[in-house]
Amino acid sequence: MRNKEQVLKNTIQRCKERHLILPTYEQMRNPDLIPEKIKDKLKNIGLWDLNSLNLFRLTWKNEPTKMGGGFGDVNYIELPSELTGVKARIMMLVGKYFPTGAHKVGATYGPLIEKLVTGEFDPTTQKALWPSTGNYCRGGAYDSYLLGCESIAVLPEGMSQERFDWLHKVGTEVFATPGTESNVKEIYDKVKELKAERGDKIVNMNQFEEIGNPLWHYAVTGPAMEEVFQSEKGKNSRFSGMFLTQGSAGTLGSADYLREIHPTFKVCAGEALQCPTLLENGFGEHRIEGIGDKHVPWIHNIKNMDMVAGIDDNPNIRLMRLFNEEAGKDFLKKEMKVSPELVDKLHLMGISSIANMMGAIKMAKYYEMDENDMLFTVATDSMEMYQSRKKEENEKHGPFTNRDAAVSFEADLMGINIDHIIEMNYYQKKRMHNLKYFTWIEQQGKTVEELNAQWYDENYWKDHYAKAAEWDEQINEFNERTGVLKEYL
Repeated sequence: MRNKEQVLKNTIQRCKERHLILPTYEQMRNPDLIPEKIKDKLKNIGLWDLNSLNLFRLTWKNEPTKMGGGFGDVNYIELPSELTGVKARIMMLVGKYFPTGAHKVGATYGPLIEKLVTGEFDPTTQKALWPSTGNYCRGGAYDSYLLGCESIAVLPEGMSQERFDWLHKVGTEVFATPGTESNVKEIYDKVKELKAERGDKIVNMNQFEEIGNPLWHYAVTGPAMEEVFQSEKGKNSRFSGMFLTQGSAGTLGSADYLREIHPTFKVCAGEALQCPTLLENGFGEHRIEGIGDKHVPWIHNIKNMDMVAGIDDNPNIRLMRLFNEEAGKDFLKKEMKVSPELVDKLHLMGISSIANMMGAIKMAKYYEMDENDMLFTVATDSMEMYQSRKKEENEKHGPFTNRDAAVSFEADLMGINIDHIIEMNYYQKKRMHNLKYFTWIEQQGKTVEELNAQWYDENYWKDHYAKAAEWDEQINEFNERTGVLKEYL
């Protein structure tokens, strides 16, 4: 059993050596609070550079530039009706302008920081283990590198090649498990094997169970959405809803924040139609990378959901081509009169981001929303991580033509409908919540008592999310002990 105070001393010494300062949730939510001297230093640092000051760029408010950017308003795009076919205004936060090009690097900070400031993880002697279906382990490897600690990534072998290339680049120990996006149990099996082999030499930062993952989104993403709403709303505007694919359920933590402000807004969790776990207690395989399957994450507050929708992966992949092949972009600009400025930004949506857009359109159609309704979603990452998928589609189906673009636009975009949706009642929510039992109690050692507390104790989630302020206090205390921050005040 490690002595937590000694571990904390080791961690503080490591941070001194690496000149590392930990940002608070308050600073990530509002970068105006970051010391000016740190902002000045960032002017000479690239967005993806392996520099510890880039931890202060774990925010939605980075200037959208690769080098030396400062901070501004929330990065988002509005998807207009000529693209979506609905009257509702769909707002999409953009994740490309985080370090690593995906917002998951923020979500990894939550679990890591909790263990660092409490002496539960020693970066001088232990490896950080990041089980994931993609971007989470990339973000974790990035954070680990900045700390000077070794990391392990466990992800399915069928994920995009860009993910593996980047992990090897930063020196991460990589384990590719059997299967694709939907094979999460195989990841857990490998983690169990590694823990048995290496004991306390590794610390598991499992995104599907660490409350620090949704807590980051509660503290940072939710307020970012509210800020966009306040800046864009008209006289009769309503914050009507949010659509997010389930994934690890981390980003859905923002819904708990927003429910406090907009108690009647609707929240829809999406999943791949080819693997309808929430919809049908089902299973399968699909191609929408990054949205998780075959189990319900421990950190998913199902009781705060209103809907579940299935997203078909075949139209999703075709829309990826429509938005990124030259014939598709030309069609949108010239024949559908979509703003050239917007078309040139469609690359900001990766594959799961397109699924989020599709789900938001389904929501708007289901509730017959009009121009006063504002819906929110997230572009987790951009097409930068999926160029190999584009190449695969070209090899499989040939060049994407104007005719392909016309068919895809009508069938896959304008043709989105309200099939495969459940508007959940109390017992449908409970049925989905109870699915956690089979993964987390039978396989992962959680207790039935806590499972029931998640459902019956109205303070369970509130108490967890209230810890953001507590962590900020501990982060400030930690920074005082390292002494590094004094140089920037």
